[in-house]
Amino acid sequence: MDAGLCREHLETLLSEEASALAELERILTREHEILTANDVDALERSATERQACVGRLLRVEEERRSLCRMLGYPAEREGLEKLMAWCDPQGSLQARWAECAASATRCRDLNDRNGALVAARMRRVESLLGVITGRGDASPQVYGPSGGRVVPRVGRMLATEA
Repeated sequence: MDAGLCREHLETLLSEEASALAELERILTREHEILTANDVDALERSATERQACVGRLLRVEEERRSLCRMLGYPAEREGLEKLMAWCDPQGSLQARWAECAASATRCRDLNDRNGALVAARMRRVESLLGVITGRGDASPQVYGPSGGRVVPRVGRMLATEA
């Protein structure tokens, strides 16, 4: 494969990746709104959409890795950078690559935010289930006179004789 053809293929892959990352960013932003609204049906649809989008990203990444390997470069980031230096000496693809990296970082941050919200909700549900079932740490958290958390006593002895 000559450098020009390699550059065209890499440009196509970077465009596909940028498109998929923009879609994933949109999905994750909407997913946060869905989580906040407690819309279970919409969340299920969104999860299916997210999985399809992640599948597209994985396919593009595998194609990029295959291109690197086919041309004798390591399949990791360093190999891609060397490949880009060979097939795109003007560096016109660097901006697109940096854009994809920034978008992937935003997607990771949005996913982390959604995961934190889900984890907080799960802790709340587990706590409520513990209170209902009488299992787990169901004792209420209260603050004492010094401002620190204390666990209230379960009972108080009123008399030792009957």
